[in-house]
Amino acid sequence: MMADSKNTPRPNDLMGLTPDEYDRVVDILGRPPNLTELGIFSVMWSEHCSYKSSKKWLKTLPTEGPQVICGPGENAGVVDIGDGQAAIFKIESHNHPSFIEPYQGAATGVGGILRDVFTMGARPVTNLNALRFGDPQHPKTKHLLAGVVAGIGGYGNCIGVPTVGGEVNFDPSYNGNILVNAMTVGIAPADRIFYSAAAGTGLPVVYVGAKTGRDGIHGATMASAEFDDDSEEKRPTVQVGDPFKEKLLLEACLELMATDAIVAIQDMGAAGLTSSSVEMASKGNVGIALDMDAVPRRETGMTAYELMLSESQERMLMVLRPGAEDRAMAIFRKWELDCAVVGETDSSGRLRLRENGEYVADIPVPPLVANAPEYDRPWTPTPAAPVLDAADVPAADDLCDVLKRLIGGPHLASRRWVWEQYDSQVMADTVHGPGGDAAVTRVHGTEKALATTTDCTPRYVAADPVEGGKVAEAWRNLTAVGARPLAVTNNLDFGNPERPEIMGQLGGALQGMGEACRALGFPVVSGNVSLYNETNGRGILPTPVIGGVGLLDDARRHMTLALKDEGEVILLIGKADGWLGCSLYARFMGVADHFAPPPVDLDAERAAGDLIRALIAEGEITACHDLSDGGLLCALAEMAMAGNIGASLDNPPADLPLHAWFYGEDQGRYLVTTNQPENVLRRAGSVPVAVIGRTGGTALTLPNGDHISVAALAAVHEEWLPGLMAAP
Repeated sequence: MMADSKNTPRPNDLMGLTPDEYDRVVDILGRPPNLTELGIFSVMWSEHCSYKSSKKWLKTLPTEGPQVICGPGENAGVVDIGDGQAAIFKIESHNHPSFIEPYQGAATGVGGILRDVFTMGARPVTNLNALRFGDPQHPKTKHLLAGVVAGIGGYGNCIGVPTVGGEVNFDPSYNGNILVNAMTVGIAPADRIFYSAAAGTGLPVVYVGAKTGRDGIHGATMASAEFDDDSEEKRPTVQVGDPFKEKLLLEACLELMATDAIVAIQDMGAAGLTSSSVEMASKGNVGIALDMDAVPRRETGMTAYELMLSESQERMLMVLRPGAEDRAMAIFRKWELDCAVVGETDSSGRLRLRENGEYVADIPVPPLVANAPEYDRPWTPTPAAPVLDAADVPAADDLCDVLKRLIGGPHLASRRWVWEQYDSQVMADTVHGPGGDAAVTRVHGTEKALATTTDCTPRYVAADPVEGGKVAEAWRNLTAVGARPLAVTNNLDFGNPERPEIMGQLGGALQGMGEACRALGFPVVSGNVSLYNETNGRGILPTPVIGGVGLLDDARRHMTLALKDEGEVILLIGKADGWLGCSLYARFMGVADHFAPPPVDLDAERAAGDLIRALIAEGEITACHDLSDGGLLCALAEMAMAGNIGASLDNPPADLPLHAWFYGEDQGRYLVTTNQPENVLRRAGSVPVAVIGRTGGTALTLPNGDHISVAALAAVHEEWLPGLMAAP
């Protein structure tokens, strides 16, 4: 009999498991689980760790390509960037913890994604994020925004990895459940990638990093349930981070990785020691025996249950080659970190835990991972939304005033207040940081650069998940700076999957994502699913965030959106249909978002993007900006403010109302400037190109003579967010 076999749970205390799942655990074990075993099953079968509601849909995504070295299933995705180098990257959520405790929730989200990348042998080179908050006037929004931004900056700045890009958006649907998605990109030798499969028996299992405490216990379970009015009481499930300890861990791991000591390595993220040990054993088809008494701890009286489920930060689990223990201990001691042999791999195929000389858990490994529950949950497709005719949207009396209000409002105002709190220049390889279409980071010691972006338009997804789920804007972001898009990581933030309409949103978004990724040669190589993002039954807007990575062969050839000089010709690349459904203009004019969003023509998207990259590479254009929220006029305003140069626009197409031409959010379009319009027109082929104006002066001047100064636009653009945060 095991030491705590009598410590069985009450029938109503199933730690997030359903009664059917609990019965399945009993069948697997041939007896009721004890408390430690139940805790292990509960976290491994949680939505956060097992993807039990989304596996069916995730399998439909394209994950392969000539550039892909490693797709989904490891800590992060890996793509080839040439010259014997690889980019390793992933995005992950820390939504629930950040709502409960914004500073530590966001900080440990950054720490966790950094470990996902450097556990594979990469040195992290960039951080990004995608943040979503509630109504700016909601009483919690300022507190949450300030805490999250401080947490991201506090961790990223201290560990010395630049935060180079991201997005911050506001919508009332996030009032009770904010989103904090963190992304990291690293660089590693393509022939020195480290994986997590613990292949081989009789190998030492070694714990390294910080000591284990009681913070974060059942964090994965908490992240797999919706909030209610008592969610503040879940504060103890939020981890506490130490970026200085993480920096030591990073350097120590990379130093040991330079040797041949490591067989497998896994960071202790969600579910801590449980997930790291179980996943390593599962991938290696081995068993693993752990001695709980050997686990370094910072609190007294900790039980096996607490040690296995703690999500204390800055910890790794390794499987080493026999005889490499002393070398590892010497390196980790040098970096003032714990290093302890806590177990051994074996041929049992079981996870066995010893405490005080007695077994306190004995579980077969496959049911915890490979045979975890997988649900085909009922789903209903989102009803088709009607198409909005531009003629049915009121034409504002003063289109310049609309521009001023959009540029100076919550959707499009400058996020400088946010990103100036992040160090975007540390490591000295940032070519272009926050504020552009995509960040550009030099691959150290080379002429190459990586372009990175995060992107999502949730109102499009809510109206039509298939169209909204297409990843075209992230692809355009990379293209607009001259990068060749390589691959995608995604963070799928949705509500309660037990509601058929939510599963319909998730399935539709992944259908659209899959279609676009296949058409654009943009495979999904890593990602995260975050469900149950709702409070008291009210869900967030469906938010499938895309993290995109692209490659520039020459960092010096990158493009920016700023207007460069007076007298240059402004060209619109792509077709203008004046689509106002789900547009910011329609919302501004009081038209609801339930109309169909702009459709994505993937063939046209690819053709326009290929043209843009060729024009940039050949030096034919001087500025480029993709069109998205707010349409043409808002994009031109952003280019004018970035370059502090005005522009005059010519007459619009005869078949489009002026407000539809200016504010339509048609997809697949770019604004470019050039001194050689005839070269661009000749090069365009079948891609629509139109001369729409010329740069110059200090104002934006419309075809009807209305105008607004660039300085006035810049003032409202920069003032909104600092004004919000300074207000009482």
